[in-house]
Amino acid sequence: MKPTSLKRFLFWCPRCNIPLLARQCSCGETGRELPLLQPYDVRPVLAHDRELIIALLRERFGTDTIPRIVLFNKTGGLDRNDLIIANGRRFGWLSFDPCTRKYALDISFEALDALAPSARSGIIDITEIMDRSGGRRLGGKRIQVDTDVPDGCVILRAGHLWGIGHLSGGSVRVRKLGPLNATAYPDPAWEDAVQQNRRHLKNLERHAIRFIRQHTRGQKRVNVSFSGGKDSTVVLELAQRAGIEEAYFVNTGLEFPETLEYVRSRGIQEVRCNADFWHAVRLRGLPAKDDRWCCELLKLEPAKQWLESRGPCITVQGNRAYESFARANLPAVAPNPHFPGQVNISPILTWRALEVFLYIWWRHLPCNPLYEEGFERVGCWICPAMLESELERTRELHPDLISRWIEVVHAWAESRRLDEDIVTCGIWRWKNPPPKIRELAKEHGIELPDNMHKKTKKNR
Repeated sequence: MKPTSLKRFLFWCPRCNIPLLARQCSCGETGRELPLLQPYDVRPVLAHDRELIIALLRERFGTDTIPRIVLFNKTGGLDRNDLIIANGRRFGWLSFDPCTRKYALDISFEALDALAPSARSGIIDITEIMDRSGGRRLGGKRIQVDTDVPDGCVILRAGHLWGIGHLSGGSVRVRKLGPLNATAYPDPAWEDAVQQNRRHLKNLERHAIRFIRQHTRGQKRVNVSFSGGKDSTVVLELAQRAGIEEAYFVNTGLEFPETLEYVRSRGIQEVRCNADFWHAVRLRGLPAKDDRWCCELLKLEPAKQWLESRGPCITVQGNRAYESFARANLPAVAPNPHFPGQVNISPILTWRALEVFLYIWWRHLPCNPLYEEGFERVGCWICPAMLESELERTRELHPDLISRWIEVVHAWAESRRLDEDIVTCGIWRWKNPPPKIRELAKEHGIELPDNMHKKTKKNR
């Protein structure tokens, strides 16, 4: 699937107030198009993240008004940076600062229809300033205000108009002012979204099963690569409906306890990794986002050895083109370069996370509980590809696990005489940090060597 063929918008039924998987809702209404941001993946806001948004709304604006159906559109940033979609509109952004280790909520103008009537704080009245402006437009302007509201995103009141601005150092930059839309939105549950998308879900299932059968027909050995995540959960169900029963899970030795419990509850065959990760770290240094040697050692090699003992095969896997820019170029059928005897097929390559979760709920499939706990992805609990927000959540859920890893990272930084903030801000996760991370380091006065993972002579 080419990046140009990715869906760059989301359909939303204005009558039912639910996201749609295709243009037409079961109610007969045509969905409204909502443009998405790269990589165009959208997913439901689940329990922990919903409570996080509510807590930030209460803290900033004294309200907890938010509908039951809310989506995230993952976007680029220093760490976690999700566009929040509610009522078919851009509600705001939820972001995590890797250095302060805090979340921030930045609401959009479109959120005011729902928020303004119930907001009790974070409001600045600029009616007098607008009156003195003589009718000049204030949008985009920075104006001085006298307020005890803390710096950050604020709601503006200007006579009969409402707006959004950003307060900093006694002045507020006005982003947009305008009248509120008095539209009353229905508040459906996710069960309603599943029901209204049933026809689309059936089509997705039918095409995926046909794809699996087409590429496995007549093959001697076919199996499912099961990771314990949402995508492989769907793929396992589809494969079983296509008549495939064999599945395997590679236990890297660094799996979340929740993942192991979930995998074992499904009766999946476990392939154990015999490599010693901690010994490998002492020899090779820390794995990094741009040098993930740990994947080859802990996952690819054990899988290769297990597969070689069983012979050539077709493996059904849960790769999706929307997961990242790199995966947007993946073919639906491809030989495994690490084991030529294996051909991988990806029946849900064109599915977004929204399709995945709606299918899970439609078919009442058990799912890894970590998604409800605030994780976007499920893998090793010390994966360098993990967001710092997810590392922070791991610290909350499993302090006993994360403490050993943090000790290792601190010892690594000390042995190289690196700035302590390289660990605090999660910059250790790159051998060669990208420009946005180098800019973050510059803003915080963090000195970065050319290659943090390479020992200099004075440090050897």
